[in-house]
Amino acid sequence: MYVVSVPNRGSPPAILLRESYREAGKVKNRTLANLSDWSSERIEALRQVLRGKATVGLRLEDAFEIVRTRPHGHVAAVLGSLHECGVDRLLAPKAEPMRELCVAMLVERIISPRSKLATSRGLRTETLDSTLGELLGLESVGQDDLYAAMDWLLTKQAHVEDALAKRHLKNGCLVFYDVSSTYFEGRHCPLAKLGHSRDGKKDKLQIVFGLLATEEGCPVAVEVFEGNTGDPSTLAPQVEKLRKRFGLTRIVLVGDRGMITEARIREDLASVEGVDWITALRAPAIQKLVETKALQLSLFDKKDMAEISSPDFPGERLIVCKNPLLAEERTRKRRELLAATEKELARIATATARAKNPLRGKEKIGLRAGKVLGRFKVGKHFKLDIQDDAFRFERDQAAIATESVLDGFYVIRTTVEAKKLSAEDTVLTYKRLASVERAFRSMKTIDLNVRPIHHRKEDRVRAHVFLCMLAYYVEWHMRRALKPYLFDDEDRPAGEELRASVVAQAQRSSAAQAKARTQRTEEGDPVHSFQTLLRDLATIAKNRVEPKTEGMPAFDVLTKATPLQQRIFKSLGVQLRA
Repeated sequence: MYVVSVPNRGSPPAILLRESYREAGKVKNRTLANLSDWSSERIEALRQVLRGKATVGLRLEDAFEIVRTRPHGHVAAVLGSLHECGVDRLLAPKAEPMRELCVAMLVERIISPRSKLATSRGLRTETLDSTLGELLGLESVGQDDLYAAMDWLLTKQAHVEDALAKRHLKNGCLVFYDVSSTYFEGRHCPLAKLGHSRDGKKDKLQIVFGLLATEEGCPVAVEVFEGNTGDPSTLAPQVEKLRKRFGLTRIVLVGDRGMITEARIREDLASVEGVDWITALRAPAIQKLVETKALQLSLFDKKDMAEISSPDFPGERLIVCKNPLLAEERTRKRRELLAATEKELARIATATARAKNPLRGKEKIGLRAGKVLGRFKVGKHFKLDIQDDAFRFERDQAAIATESVLDGFYVIRTTVEAKKLSAEDTVLTYKRLASVERAFRSMKTIDLNVRPIHHRKEDRVRAHVFLCMLAYYVEWHMRRALKPYLFDDEDRPAGEELRASVVAQAQRSSAAQAKARTQRTEEGDPVHSFQTLLRDLATIAKNRVEPKTEGMPAFDVLTKATPLQQRIFKSLGVQLRA
């Protein structure tokens, strides 16, 4: 810091307290306080203090004290990235209270996902834990204000999704769709139902939500369904949304075998002009191909992929793949499940033969056996003999052998013509569904914590999920810009080239392997996860400094960014400002 006199035309010069800092390799200055109304003696005394001289009876380090510190760097990075993505302008073209409240919730969802009460406390002056409330002018908001903003946000969902679709989707593009579920705390939301729990919370009510994304995994739209909704029944609304709302006349929809089923193809897709799709066959359909000789397993003695056709699938291309690693994994898993099932069934047999209080009755024995088979999902591989006073079982070796023959095989089915998408590209495209799964993991557990849901009103639940999708949209753009500093593979094309074939397991690029091995970037910086990188940026604080010299005003000073932090802000295209 230093004192400077700035000429002011015919008026007395302005006396300013300034600070020098470095940004993007350039030295810049900023004004901390205007000292023009000070006497010349006081100004000179301050100059002496700043020069480290004890003329005023204080050492330099004793002349000031920090009265409050607010973590700032992570807020500046996320908020700046949100502005760069234009999410705030999608919500409203100009700043307004509701928009700023939604922006605050989006930033909080990325840096510290928590309840609306905790979010409001983190914004308020008395209980703040970052500079977010100050930067957005929200230093006196309450949780009711945030709830009102959520209601407002839901009214903007269709407009925002339409804008995102216009930005990221075009006619003839690939659109990826998948669904997930998350559990619900409480019993009063109409959307909350018992259903197939992907979170292992079978006793909890849940909701189901579906995500539309680009082939790079960028989220475009999200929709919430009741918790007992089956995956395939969510498909038709998405096709209608893509065609009618987004105005796409030609699309290629990519979904897994549990989503784009035979029934959905027949009822929802076959009659819709301009919609092609890519999915996979279920195991019984693959077995039928073998039985009808449409699939010759001997073809794969020397190769791992072949395109076939079948009269059962008119107008479709079938691309058969065999992955030896997948075969080994399925064999191992089956072996372990069979052993675990046998162990539990043996306990039932022992219970029927014990001398004291034996298990009796076909219904009771069958009920216990059914629970075991339902738990491990390999009941088709056992033969059961249930009597009123006895229970016997054995493996169905023929069924096991029939299934094991197809270990490692999977079949991609599509209506996309070969001249538009080769067999290799079709397989790679289907594998890119993993990008949507990564989005779900980030939204549900790793970063944004969409679960558990505590809202009781249906619209609030929808707004909460939409808020999390927008937060992931910002995070997705940040991750792309920060790949060199994260464990993410920043050299994806090279990573694809390391495959022996499109069927083989993907290998990480040499750059990604080096980062994982050394825990360092090419510049020698430590490699981060997304969350540890945000915590590192949070060490850049906005400090309120109060001089001990009488009459001197307090001012704010930012922690000096480390070289790594400076490079991170440069990569994000965001300027670090107070």
